[in-house]
Amino acid sequence: MTPGDERRAVRLDVWLDIACLFRTRSEAQKHCRNGKVDVNGQSAKPNRLLRAGDEVRIGRPFGRKQTVVVRGVADRHVSRADARLLYEDLTPKPTVEEIEARKIERMYRAAVTPLKAPDKRQRRALRRISGKG
Repeated sequence: MTPGDERRAVRLDVWLDIACLFRTRSEAQKHCRNGKVDVNGQSAKPNRLLRAGDEVRIGRPFGRKQTVVVRGVADRHVSRADARLLYEDLTPKPTVEEIEARKIERMYRAAVTPLKAPDKRQRRALRRISGKG
C-alpha cells in the first residue's frame, strides 16, 4: 500500500460514526464486534480499512438490513449534510406490511415494558391515600 492509498482509507468504525450511520463511534464498534456489519459480503471488525466503492451492510432492529455504498471517506467529522454525501443508500423502502408490523411491535413493547418502582415521594403519597401513614 502506498502512502497515497492510506489517505483514501479510513477505519470502518470511524467512517460509520462520521457518516452519521451510528450515534457514536463506540456504538459502531459494538455492532462490528457483534457481527452486525459486513463489508463486501464479509463480516468486518472495527479496525478494517474502508475505501470508496466498498459495500457496507448493517443489521438494524426488527431484522432489517441497511445497505450503503461508500462514495467518499473522511477522517474528521463533517456537517450532517456533507456526511450524507459520503455514501449512497441502496436499502429498499419498507413495504406497507413492514411499517404496520413495526407499529404493532412498538405497541407490544410499550405494553410489556415493566413500570418503574415508586420512589420515596411516591411511596409516601400512596401511604397517605391508602390511610396507612
